[in-house]
Amino acid sequence: MSVLVVTGTGTEIGKTVSTAAAAAAALAHGRSVAVLKPAQTGVAEGEPGDAAEVGRLAGPVTLLELARYPEPLAPATAARRAGRPPVRPHEVAEAAEKLATEHDLVLVEGAGGLLVRFDETGATLADAARLLGAPVLVVAHAGLGTLNATTLTTEALRARGLECPGVVIGSWPAAADLAARCNVADLPESSGVPLLGAIPQGAPALPPAEFRAQAPGWLAPRLDGTWDPARLAA
Repeated sequence: MSVLVVTGTGTEIGKTVSTAAAAAAALAHGRSVAVLKPAQTGVAEGEPGDAAEVGRLAGPVTLLELARYPEPLAPATAARRAGRPPVRPHEVAEAAEKLATEHDLVLVEGAGGLLVRFDETGATLADAARLLGAPVLVVAHAGLGTLNATTLTTEALRARGLECPGVVIGSWPAAADLAARCNVADLPESSGVPLLGAIPQGAPALPPAEFRAQAPGWLAPRLDGTWDPARLAA
């Protein structure tokens, strides 16, 4: 995969830390990495956004943010309210393709979920992924309710002819409840794609050097890691 799009089943579920872990694992394999954030919302000018957080945690990656809107809203709404141009899928695809000529891996981190609107036409991250012909990694919650949300997302991807290599749990709790433990087996069966990792709760608070050292252990070999879902089942 030279370009991997990262989406989620909603907001605040660990997309950024999952992107950082994937970047760190790729860097540990000696790959050059770029991270593209098409639309950053809810962050004022001059403040660090999601791309900067990936760079802080993962290390020496190329960072590119196409647009920034101050209110924490869907990109289309945030752009309209800010009186700024929206991000278009072809702009995302063009930026990612250019980065891919200079890097081994380009990670494109979306805002919110897969079908959050980019612009007034209803274009979404899925449209950018289609233009790129890129696979889409899904980040999901660990616990109750995640089976439905994750399955809806993977079904939407299949309906659009998009490849989904798998699901990563964006925040695995230190004391997992029954639902989370059962979801280790149920998520692949429900979503139709494999579980490719689980990021431990609190990972963003780790010192960056420790985060980078541990990240490959949170992700499956498909994502340059060494993780095995049997660890969670145990």
